[in-house]
Amino acid sequence: MAGKTLSIRINDDYFRFLSSLAKEERADVSKKVRELVDLGRIMLAIQKYKKSEASLEKASKIAGVSISKMIDIFSEYGVRANLEYEDYLKGLKTLRKVW
Repeated sequence: MAGKTLSIRINDDYFRFLSSLAKEERADVSKKVRELVDLGRIMLAIQKYKKSEASLEKASKIAGVSISKMIDIFSEYGVRANLEYEDYLKGLKTLRKVW
């Protein structure tokens, strides 16, 4: 995977946690950090969506996944759609225009 190199400072507790996690899963620390960043993006997207600070589209961009994958993630985490009845009607009306 080509990418940028990032150097960060973390406290000893975080470093021990990351090292232990990497050792348990037989991976390197860098890989575990990338996985945790991916998970953090998903959790941030869920949080913003639940607070109505992000639409489904924006949440999917924050998480770095497709809209359909974001819907699956919401389902997996038990996140309910924050749409009102009027939103459904508006979507149905738009769908009828294009279909």
